[in-house]
Amino acid sequence: MKAFSDKNSTPQSIGDPRIKKPILQRGASGPAVIELQKLLLHYEVLTTSPDGLFDKKVEAAVKAFQHRVFLKQDGIVGALTWQALYTGVPLNMPILQRGCQGEAVITLQTVLQGVNFFRGEINGKFGLDTDAAVRAFQKRYGLVPDGIVGAYTWLALSKVPH
Repeated sequence: MKAFSDKNSTPQSIGDPRIKKPILQRGASGPAVIELQKLLLHYEVLTTSPDGLFDKKVEAAVKAFQHRVFLKQDGIVGALTWQALYTGVPLNMPILQRGCQGEAVITLQTVLQGVNFFRGEINGKFGLDTDAAVRAFQKRYGLVPDGIVGAYTWLALSKVPH
C-alpha cells in the first residue's frame, strides 16, 4: 500500500469555477434540491428519498455534511458546500505543523482527541503532544507519519467521527 505525504500538498482553493450551482437553503425546491439530496444520500447524512424540497431534514443533513468537511455549519449550500459535495474533501484547510497556532489547530486537536489520539490540552498550539498525535494518526491511516497536516491528513480526519 502506498503511503501519501502531506509535505508538498496545498490547501484546496476557494470555489471551483466549473461548479455553477444555485445557493440553496431551507424553503428551496426543484431539480437542484433533488441533486443536493442525492449527494447527501451518497454521503449517508440524509436517509429520506429525494423529493426536491429543502426542509428541516435536508438542512440538518447539510449541517452534518458541513461539519464532516470542516465548513461553517450554517445549513446553506453555497459554492464551498457544493464543491465539497462534489469532491468529498475538506476545503480551505491550512497546512499545519509544529509551531502553528489558532482555530485550525483547535479543530485538529478536537478531532484527534475524539478518536483517542490526542490526550493533551486543547489549546490551539501545535506542540510536541499534537505532533505525536498527528504522527500516530497518520501512521494508523496509512499516511507518511511526518507530522504535517495537509490535504491527505485533513481528508483522513474528515472520515473519522468528530
